[in-house]
Amino acid sequence: MKFKNPLLVVTDMERSVAFYREVLGLRKIMDFGANVTLTGGVSLQTRESWQEFIEAAPDALVWRGRVSELYFEEDDFDAFAAQLKQRDISYVHGVKEHAWGQRVVRIYDPDGHILEIGENMKTVCKRFLDSGMTEEEAAQRMDVPLRFIKSCRGKVRSDEKYY
Repeated sequence: MKFKNPLLVVTDMERSVAFYREVLGLRKIMDFGANVTLTGGVSLQTRESWQEFIEAAPDALVWRGRVSELYFEEDDFDAFAAQLKQRDISYVHGVKEHAWGQRVVRIYDPDGHILEIGENMKTVCKRFLDSGMTEEEAAQRMDVPLRFIKSCRGKVRSDEKYY
């Protein structure tokens, strides 16, 4: 058994593909009309075909359920957050920093699916180290093993795991 990719049901395929391309930089890699796969493994399925597949009435589908999300990481989080401000985006919440130091923002796609975009954890590590924290302080602040911090600095052998 192997997990392949998540599938989101969408009401307007063109609008959704444009959103994922323009906001997250994803591209189409397969297009079967009612089903489109984007880079990163995200699949989009039309509402009509999905209803047929699962034999559901139109009112059986729940939009904006707020019980799941797709998670993405961004290396240049500041630039991404600034770019979001230039768009008409519906936010779950604006940029916030979690206890472990990672900055995140959650937004809705056009159909109300929640997308979390987080700062790449190696970038968080670099930010802390660049601010003057020791490796030990960064590991404690991020609640990660010291090996993870060392791996961000290239101090862990390639055959050595950091977890």
